Amino acid sequence: MYCIRINIILEQVNRQEKAGVNMDRITISNLEVFAYHGVLKEENSLGQKFLISAELYMDTTEASEEDDITKSINYSSVCKEIASFLKGNTFRLIETTANRLAKHLLLKYSRIEKLKLEIKKPWAPILMSLDTVSVVIERGWHDAYLGMGSNMGDRKANLEEAIRMLSEDEECRVAAVSSFITTKPVGYLDQDDFLNGALHLKTLRTPDGLLELIGRIEKALGRERKIHWGPRTIDLDILFYDDETIEKEDLIIPHRELANRDFVLTPLCEIAPWLKHPVLGMTVLQLKDKLNS
Repeated sequence: MYCIRINIILEQVNRQEKAGVNMDRITISNLEVFAYHGVLKEENSLGQKFLISAELYMDTTEASEEDDITKSINYSSVCKEIASFLKGNTFRLIETTANRLAKHLLLKYSRIEKLKLEIKKPWAPILMSLDTVSVVIERGWHDAYLGMGSNMGDRKANLEEAIRMLSEDEECRVAAVSSFITTKPVGYLDQDDFLNGALHLKTLRTPDGLLELIGRIEKALGRERKIHWGPRTIDLDILFYDDETIEKEDLIIPHRELANRDFVLTPLCEIAPWLKHPVLGMTVLQLKDKLNS
């Protein structure tokens, strides 16, 4: 058995400027669940009480205008899902419990854009008086934009297969794909023309996790790195990841050559002309116009 004590708060939190989408919040406070998580074996066998609070971020405009619960998040369903997940799994750390639960909810409920979870442990076995021990985490879908290219074999089939493999990853959703364009090679000229495109990816992966995924896809599709800027069956590059700027040996975001490559900007402009470069402060459309002026 589990006891549900919740407060539901619905409020508009902010407006996402880039897409003009309302981000509203449904809050579930102190859902009580008896489950079996903890480092001590007694905690795993005897169980204890946990209190879970969740802030679920989404756009409720359509649901409120149509007065239709199917266009929103059914908080009763979410509460039951939380209880079922916690009772059906056993983890040693509440950090692990929170992380796995967050991922489960984001994958289960497609309307949740991001969430904040707090898991409280009021019966923590520390032999001292306290109210609770708790862990708070925030997780959500990230917006990544990838450039794609191929100039070996069936170029179109290579790009389509890469898109399929991205879409089949549990932590990725392909949101938009540009048209494919034929372009001349850059740098190393003694090779066939490329077929290029861009896509918008919603992902739960970190930048490093996304880089690891596209590396596996490139390897599966026969990518070989023999000549710098040379022929390739598939080339996948992370152009943008939210508004982040990253400079590491194996990963630079935004992509260093983005503003100088029309074969990147043209397809990207088709699906996200308003997307702003976090360093240069210009939109993709402005970068394209500047490059071609």
